[in-house]
Amino acid sequence: MKIICIGRNYTEHIAELKNERPTEPVVFMKPDSAILLKQHPFVIPEFSNDIHHEIEIVVKINKVGKYIEPKFAHKYYEELTVGIDFTARDLQSKLKEKGLPWEKAKAFDGSAVVGDFLDKSQFSSLENLTFELTNNNKTVQKGNSSLMLWQIDELIAYVSQYFTLKIGDLIFTGTPAGVAAVKEDDVLEGFLEGQKLFRIQVK
Repeated sequence: MKIICIGRNYTEHIAELKNERPTEPVVFMKPDSAILLKQHPFVIPEFSNDIHHEIEIVVKINKVGKYIEPKFAHKYYEELTVGIDFTARDLQSKLKEKGLPWEKAKAFDGSAVVGDFLDKSQFSSLENLTFELTNNNKTVQKGNSSLMLWQIDELIAYVSQYFTLKIGDLIFTGTPAGVAAVKEDDVLEGFLEGQKLFRIQVK
C-alpha cells in the first residue's frame, strides 16, 4: 500500500505557513514504513528540533482505480478516519529553500498516524465533517471538510490521473490551520464528528 498526501488544501493553513495558494492539489507521498504502529508512542527523531502535528481526514481506498471520474470517485472508498502527518518543519524549510523534495521532512518512520476507521455511511455529508486534534486535552487544531479547496472525491479523481489507486492505499486530505510543535510527554488525541479515533503519546 502507499500513502498519498495532499498539501495546502485549507486556505487558513496556507496563510499561516505563508505559502502560495495552489491552482491544483499539491501531492507528496509517504512509504508504508511511515505508519506509526498501533499502541506505539511517537518518538521525536534526532534530526529535528521542530516536529509539527498536522491532523487530517484520511480515506482508505477499497478498489483498484485509474483515471477515475469525480462522479464515480465515491465508489472507491467506504471508510475514513483522522490521522496526523508529522512534519519536521525545520528540515522542510531548509529543503524548500533549496528547491529539494520534502521526503526527509515528511516521510520518515512513524510520521503517519492513522486512527480507527469509520464507515462513511454513518455520516450525512462528507462535505461537512468536523474534526479536531487535542494536545493534553486542549484543542489545538479544528477543521471542517467544507473548507477544503478540493473535496475528497475531487482528490481521488485527481490523484488517479497519476497513480493507480490500489486496495488499502491511504489518502491524507490536508490539514487546517493550527499546526504547532510537539514536545516530549504531549498526549495527542484525534476526533472525527466527536468520536475519538486515536491517542498518541510523544516521547
